[in-house]
Amino acid sequence: MLLNSFVIRGIVHYEFVPTGQTVNQVYYLEVLERLHEKVRQKRPELFANNSWILQHDNAPADTALSVREFLATKQITVLEHPAYSPDLVLSDFFLFPKIKEILKGRRFYDTDDIRSNTTGALKAIPQNQFQNCFEGWTRHWHWCIASQGEYFEGEHGGIQQ
Repeated sequence: MLLNSFVIRGIVHYEFVPTGQTVNQVYYLEVLERLHEKVRQKRPELFANNSWILQHDNAPADTALSVREFLATKQITVLEHPAYSPDLVLSDFFLFPKIKEILKGRRFYDTDDIRSNTTGALKAIPQNQFQNCFEGWTRHWHWCIASQGEYFEGEHGGIQQ
């Protein structure tokens, strides 16, 4: 499993969940601590004025009290995620399809090979595609609001890059 965080200029942090590891609140807190440090290192302007926003979904680890307390203590703004709205998860509609597109047709020999190629695919995504992703994400929010949170598909069901 790939956990990732990115901004309009590209990837800030990513990591592969170790085989057999459950993403529970304890593990997710460790991930958030690493993410917090990566934002400080890679995007100091966002870190300094605390202008970065975290979007995660409603998985139990994401909504656990200890996670919410950590985010509040670090004054990390969280964008609330409507229940059952996969159309608003950046990784689902942009990043993972982009990685699949890059890796399509390749054969992998083991987990390390998969991780190595996935890392290469992440680094190969140009900055302008991340910008397009966020523009599409904004459109998705408008469509979600217009549909009053109901599921939608067709011309508004996918983001075109």
